[in-house]
Amino acid sequence: MFVGREKEQKKLENMYMENQFQFAVIYGRRRVGKTTLINEFIKNKNAVYYMAVEGTKRENLIGLSKALLSSGISCQILPEFFDFENLFSYIDELCKKQGKEPMILAIDEFPYLAASYPAISSIIQSHIDQCWKNSNLFLILCGSSMSFMEEQVLGYKSPLYGRRTAQFKLRPFTYFEAKQMLNGFSQEEQAILYGITGGIPEYLSRIYNQNTLGENIINLFFDESGRLFDEPGNLLKQELREPATYHSIISAIAGGASRLNEIATKTGLATGGCSNQIQSLISLGIVKKETPITEKESSRKTIYRLEDNMFLFWYRFVRPNISTIIRGIGEQVYEQMVKPHLNDFMGSIFEEICQQYVYLPKIYKKLPFPIGNTGRWWGNNPKKKCQEEIDIMAENGMDALFVECKWRKNLVDQDVIITLLERSGLFNYQNNYFMIFSKNGFTVDAKKYASQNKRIQLISFEEMNEY
Repeated sequence: MFVGREKEQKKLENMYMENQFQFAVIYGRRRVGKTTLINEFIKNKNAVYYMAVEGTKRENLIGLSKALLSSGISCQILPEFFDFENLFSYIDELCKKQGKEPMILAIDEFPYLAASYPAISSIIQSHIDQCWKNSNLFLILCGSSMSFMEEQVLGYKSPLYGRRTAQFKLRPFTYFEAKQMLNGFSQEEQAILYGITGGIPEYLSRIYNQNTLGENIINLFFDESGRLFDEPGNLLKQELREPATYHSIISAIAGGASRLNEIATKTGLATGGCSNQIQSLISLGIVKKETPITEKESSRKTIYRLEDNMFLFWYRFVRPNISTIIRGIGEQVYEQMVKPHLNDFMGSIFEEICQQYVYLPKIYKKLPFPIGNTGRWWGNNPKKKCQEEIDIMAENGMDALFVECKWRKNLVDQDVIITLLERSGLFNYQNNYFMIFSKNGFTVDAKKYASQNKRIQLISFEEMNEY
């Protein structure tokens, strides 16, 4: 069953219907669903699909030749082409013979092809300029190496720069997209499963609704043969040299180190080298750099957090217990060392879900003012002489939105609302608005307090799931 990616599908179909040359670049981290999207789009169309391999130029030439010659588009009787120039020249001829129906050429994992034959981008650029741009060929280049796709395909130094007609950076599913794959689970369980998989479609597809929440988590993470038992390690090996160092950095961040000097101290790395390696993890979407939303990006208050929640779960709960899991007692690890701490783990995940909720089209239209970016805020309270934090904040001119998110068993009482209102006093906006999100709802006192101020909105997790 194909789930999600409605916007991307609609855009691709609209481009296809224009019946002119199109060049779509599709990229994103591994397992995010790029190949699935392409295959769904080209289904029942005049298409050639090839997934490049991490091999030699010859291997990829043979592979692309077979894909083209077996597609039903080609009338060529040769088993393969002599070189890529010969192959693309044949595509030129096919383009000239094509009728009204566009021909799709999709090359998946294009960075592997480019690594095996660096001249390939220049050859494609030449054929675009000399032939394809006047045809109805639909070219798709796809890749998991985000740095390569952004620099070597989309970047201004690339031979292909300026040729693309659309680009799609696929991101993990939001909670509201992921829950479509999690029928049979309660809303709370859906949120937890979204959190531990990071919203990655391929991981979500490994969850079975005939199993309980705990059984799924154990089967995925706490069994040596589990799909995600060593997934972070495998991903780091594929993307980075010396993965051991990156393991240490991610472990430090997962363990609570957030500032560069803290991470460097905890890992024993020099600050400069540590900074460069963190940047590599940021480019892979594993780590994110944060500053308080009211501060400039260069602020000294900059911290680092894990952006990929599957990595956060794995480094917090799996990596410290690998030896025990290998001995076959992963179920006990989950029951005794993971299950009691899931609510704590879900705190930051719930903040993320609340941000996603605010940007749902039906909700965004109802906001008191058009917000741009949202983010966390932390800083000093000069009156109380202590550090304060606001889960989510947005601003636009003299309007500000302050948000508190509570993922806990107890009902949220009015003290949470009062505290958020007090913290808003640290700023000088004219119009302050408030949202308080709660996993399990609100006390009578909290509802009564909020009813006296039209700028306070209380939203339960159950209400969030109505959209």
